[in-house]
Amino acid sequence: MIFQLNKSINDRIVVPNSYGVDLFLKREDRIHPFISGNKYRKLKYNLDEAKKLGLNTLLTFGGAYSNHIAAVAFAGKEFGFETIGIIRGEELKDKIKDNATLIFAESCGMQFKFITRESFRLKHTPLFIEKLNQEFEDFYLIPEGGTNALAIKGCEEIVTEDDDSFNYVCCSVGTGGTISGLINSSKCNQQILGFPALKGSFLTEDISKFVTKKNWNLMTDYHFGGYAKINSELIQFINNFKKENNIQLDPVYTGKMMFGIFDLIKKGYFKKESKILAIHTGGLQGIAGMNKYLEQKELPIIR
Repeated sequence: MIFQLNKSINDRIVVPNSYGVDLFLKREDRIHPFISGNKYRKLKYNLDEAKKLGLNTLLTFGGAYSNHIAAVAFAGKEFGFETIGIIRGEELKDKIKDNATLIFAESCGMQFKFITRESFRLKHTPLFIEKLNQEFEDFYLIPEGGTNALAIKGCEEIVTEDDDSFNYVCCSVGTGGTISGLINSSKCNQQILGFPALKGSFLTEDISKFVTKKNWNLMTDYHFGGYAKINSELIQFINNFKKENNIQLDPVYTGKMMFGIFDLIKKGYFKKESKILAIHTGGLQGIAGMNKYLEQKELPIIR
């Protein structure tokens, strides 16, 4: 499956000289306007596989502001697939017009099925999948967040030989697919650090299913209370980061990762003269929805 891609470049990030480290951000968010960052990487080989199997419908799962839902919807439109999104939250079916992500996905032709949060937790079970097969017949199933073996194969291509000199490679972690690909393609001199956006220890087990190397750690102190949780401190960091570097971060994933990296730099976690590469995994489409939520809570917005 061929995408027209922009080149992913490494931008130097402003860090005070006194810390003695170099920090760069790999701009995966710029490779495609709608299928950016790790979403492109995860979909690349899955779309190829769907074509090989002769399946013309993509079915996947996600929440109301899911980057993955938006990316699958656009990819389907771009490459001739019908798309179905199983959306967490039955109450959202009457609120599509209030949700920028769902409006975009619908404009790309995605069909929605809204289900309760209780049902959504069963989405991986054989009985649930069988019911979907009965309702929608033949489709190519892509897991929530896009993570499977083919997605990890795509994520292994994020770093290249040009990145071999970095001592640390950092990424945000949702379902574990991106960090698994980075671990598999890493060099023996590199440490891979993941910054989970969710609470819980289950990610270690999930990632271990896809990797054999031991050169990785999850930095679990920067989730800000859990998935999509955010506070004024994080918002201020994201806005200041944009002022200093002219780079937009998203509040669910990359904002938390960069906050964590800067905190670790200040605490002396990284050795002097270390070179750190952080991966910008995209996700900027969700800012509009987050800002609407922040305004309702009378919090500062992301600018």
